[in-house]
Amino acid sequence: MLNFSANLSLLFTEVELVDRFEAARQQGFSAVEIQFPYGLEAGTLQKALTEAGQKLVLFNVDADDLLQGGEGLACVPEKQTRFRQAIAQTLAYAKVLKPVAINVLPGRCLNQSRLSEYLQTFRENLCFAADAFAPLGIKTVFEAINTHDIPGFIIHSSAQMLAVLDELNRPDLFMQYDIYHMRMMGEEPAGFIGDHAGKIGHIQFADCPGRAQPGTGEIDFEPIFSAIEKSGYRGWVGAEYKPTGTTVDSLDWFLRGEDHADQTA
Repeated sequence: MLNFSANLSLLFTEVELVDRFEAARQQGFSAVEIQFPYGLEAGTLQKALTEAGQKLVLFNVDADDLLQGGEGLACVPEKQTRFRQAIAQTLAYAKVLKPVAINVLPGRCLNQSRLSEYLQTFRENLCFAADAFAPLGIKTVFEAINTHDIPGFIIHSSAQMLAVLDELNRPDLFMQYDIYHMRMMGEEPAGFIGDHAGKIGHIQFADCPGRAQPGTGEIDFEPIFSAIEKSGYRGWVGAEYKPTGTTVDSLDWFLRGEDHADQTA
C-alpha cells in the first residue's frame, strides 16, 4: 500500500498555510509536507499538525534566491557560511516538527566554467547537512530538478543522484525522487524506482507536462504506483502538483487510487 502525503505549499492554497493541515485531513490525508515552512513559527506549525492529527513528512532547507532565478544556496562556494546558518535554522524547526526527511536543494550554476567547483561545494554541504540531521534520526535527501524549468540546475538526472550517493557512501543520505522532474528529462520512473528503491528516501509526483494533477498530462500513474508498491519502498509519496482548479476538484486521482493508498502509516 502507498502512503500519500499532501504538499501544503502547492495544495489547499485556497486557505492560509496554518489552515491547510485541517483541510488536508478533511480530504483523507494523514501526512503533509511543506517546501519552506519558515514563514511561520515552528510552534505554530506543530500546533496545527497536532490539532489536525497530521504527520509532517518533509520540508526543505532554505534555498535563498533559487526560486527567484538565482543560484540558490547549497552549491555556491561563496555562500557556505550562509548555508550553515540555514542548517541551524532547519535544525531548530526539525527539533520541534520531527520530520521524516529534510531536503537539500542542490541549486544551479550560471557560469558553467565553475560547475566542478559548484558540485564539490554541494557534496561538502550535503555531508554537513547529513551530519546535522542524522543524530535526530532524520534522513537527508536531495533531488534532481529538470533543466527546462530551472536551467543550469546542477543535479538533473537519476544517474547524477546515484553518482553522488555512491561517492559519499552514507547510510543517512538518500535521493528524493520526483516523478515529474525525471519525466521532464525523458526518464522512465517505474523501472528506476524498482531498481533503486533502497536508495530513495522520498518520492514526489505531478503530471507532465504542466506539473498539475494526475490526468492532466501524459503520465499513466497506475503502472508507476504499482511499481512503487512492488519495489519495497515504504516511505511517503508526496502529491506536489499545481491544481488546475481547486485542490478538492483535483483529487480524483486520490479517490481512484484507494486500492494503492494506505493513510494509516
